[in-house]
Amino acid sequence: MTRAEYENKRAALMDEADSLIAAGKIEEANDKMDAVTGLDEEYEKTAKASANLKALQKSPAPLAGYGDGVAFGGSQEKTENMYDSAEYRAAFMNYVLNGTAIPEKFHNASTITKTSDVGAVISPTVLNRIVEKMESSGMILPLVTKTAFAAGVTVPTSSVKPVATWVAEGGTSDKQKKTTGQIDIKGYKLRCAIAMSLEVSVMSLQVFETVFANNVSEAMVKALEQAFIGGTGVGQPKGVLAETVEANQNVDLAASADPSYQTLVEAEAALPLAYENGAVWNMTKKTFMKFVGMVDANKQPIARVNYGIDGKPERSLLGRKVVLNDYMTSLGATITKDTVVAFLFDWSDYMYNTNYNMTIKTYEDNDTEDQVTKAVMICDGKVIDKNSLVTVTKKNA
Repeated sequence: MTRAEYENKRAALMDEADSLIAAGKIEEANDKMDAVTGLDEEYEKTAKASANLKALQKSPAPLAGYGDGVAFGGSQEKTENMYDSAEYRAAFMNYVLNGTAIPEKFHNASTITKTSDVGAVISPTVLNRIVEKMESSGMILPLVTKTAFAAGVTVPTSSVKPVATWVAEGGTSDKQKKTTGQIDIKGYKLRCAIAMSLEVSVMSLQVFETVFANNVSEAMVKALEQAFIGGTGVGQPKGVLAETVEANQNVDLAASADPSYQTLVEAEAALPLAYENGAVWNMTKKTFMKFVGMVDANKQPIARVNYGIDGKPERSLLGRKVVLNDYMTSLGATITKDTVVAFLFDWSDYMYNTNYNMTIKTYEDNDTEDQVTKAVMICDGKVIDKNSLVTVTKKNA
């Protein structure tokens, strides 16, 4: 039955029903209306069957993102990041090594900034290598909490851990208020200069990207980790040692005294139990070696150096991991003021904020004829909870 036939039959039945009602023949009119209902149901079944048949006659179209075919971009052009193309990577290499300007077609208005240090965007391929290298080569960087907030935002923090309490059946407990604070995220510019001599200007793209990634990552890691520990918070991230420790969480070491077993015991005792699990010792290698020869009352070594499966040394003091760095004053060095020579801290309580977007600018050093590359990254870092910080301070007098 076609739609036209259906509509004609339905209109005829409705006219007949209307005439019967006008003549007072209600029962006969009801029969006609029942016939209309039956006609509607019959046509609905016919229409559904016809639609199902047409659907089966067509090949199924897969959802976008699954399977193959035009719907998935099979015959469509794939969009490629222009900064990740082989052409741009080659142009980037020429820019770094020879100072050749990046072609105009790679200039994107969205990347223009007000800083004069932006000369070219680092290719995502190279940037991924740099980030991977930074994560694997750093001692402290892999331990901190990483975020990617926009510069200028305010992030809430908490400095008190909630406590659970036992209650009787049907009982309740006191509501605990979390002590909250805030951290203002700033956008400090980290710039490191890498000199690449003219002797290496003749190299393949793959070799250049490897050398460039190694140089940038090494310089960035050193600058970041130094700021994580001793940064002033002015024009750079605020380091752990710029924080004021909580009451009774500092251990003083007299100017004329050497570190002892008791020094470590007092520091461990000052560490709150709630922050026991993640805290690690932080000190220079020279300071750690001062502890290596120490023994406890049972003549057992305080410091231990084990070697993991990969052969890397794993240092510990009283069973706690030691993270070495070159950014602190060592025990035995001449000091002119009270100086922190070691500290306990849970690095997950330190927030490092960056989006890992790096740009570069090059110039030539006229004295050495080296092409100097300045890698620039916007980042910030701050302690979000200092309750795990325990310091060992060498007194000046």
